[in-house]
Amino acid sequence: MTKSTKDRFNPVRSILVSQPKPADDRSPYFQLAEKYNLKIDFRPFIQVEPVSVKDFRRQKIDILKHTAIIFTSRNAIDHFFTICKEFKIEMPADMKYFCISDQTAHYLQKYIVIRKRKLFVGQKTATDLFDYFKKHKSEKYLFPCSDIRKAEIPDYLTKMNIAITEAIIYHTVAADLNDLRDIKYDILAFFSPSGIKSLKHNFPDFQQNNTRIAAFGPTTAQEVRDQGLILDIEAPMPNAPSMTGALELYIKKANNL
Repeated sequence: MTKSTKDRFNPVRSILVSQPKPADDRSPYFQLAEKYNLKIDFRPFIQVEPVSVKDFRRQKIDILKHTAIIFTSRNAIDHFFTICKEFKIEMPADMKYFCISDQTAHYLQKYIVIRKRKLFVGQKTATDLFDYFKKHKSEKYLFPCSDIRKAEIPDYLTKMNIAITEAIIYHTVAADLNDLRDIKYDILAFFSPSGIKSLKHNFPDFQQNNTRIAAFGPTTAQEVRDQGLILDIEAPMPNAPSMTGALELYIKKANNL
C-alpha cells in the first residue's frame, strides 16, 4: 500500500468482486462475508466476444499444421473448438495439449477424450508449463488466446526458439456496467488491467473518494496507478497469497477487529 492510503482505513461493509459469482458454496468469499457480516456482490467487468469466421481466416492459420495446443482458460477452449466446428476440423489422435491447470485440463474433456501421453498440466501459472516446453522443443505450438493476453508463454517460447503461433479467437471487451452507476461499495476488487479499464470506460468521471481498490497481480496494480487511482489493497503478498486473504487483513484493520 502507498503512503496515500494511511488515512483510508474506514470501516468496510460492502465489497464488489469484479468476477462471476463462485459456483462453489465453500468459496472463501462466502466465508469472508459470513465471518465479518459483509455484503459481497459479484459482477464481471469484462466479457468475451468470439472472432468471426471471416476474421479468423484473415489470420491465415492452419490449425492442423500444429502438433501441440496450449490452453490457459475455459474461454480459450470453448472458442477454439467452436472455430474447429465451423471449419469442420477434427483433432488428430496424436495432438498434444498443454493446460495451465487441472481445472482447465478437466474442462478440455468436454471436447476430446484425454490420454495421459498427450496431456501436460501445470499447477496454476504459465511458468509451470516451461519445463514441459523444454522437454518438447520440437513441437509446433498453437496458442489460442484473446487479443488481450499475458505475454509469459509466447515470450518464453520465442526466447527458446520454439515454434509458436498465436491464434486470436476471442476479444476481451468492457461489460456494460450502467446499472451500477448509482451503487456504492466500500471496496472494488480487480484481477486484471482490463477490469480497471472497464471501470474507466463505463464511468469516465469516476471519483474514487472513500472507495478502496484491491488489485491482484502486479500488472493489475500498475494499471490502478496508471489510471490515477489509489491502490489500497494489493495481492498476492507474502502474508496474503490470495485476494480473500489480503481483503481479510485489511478488514481486520479497517474495522478494528
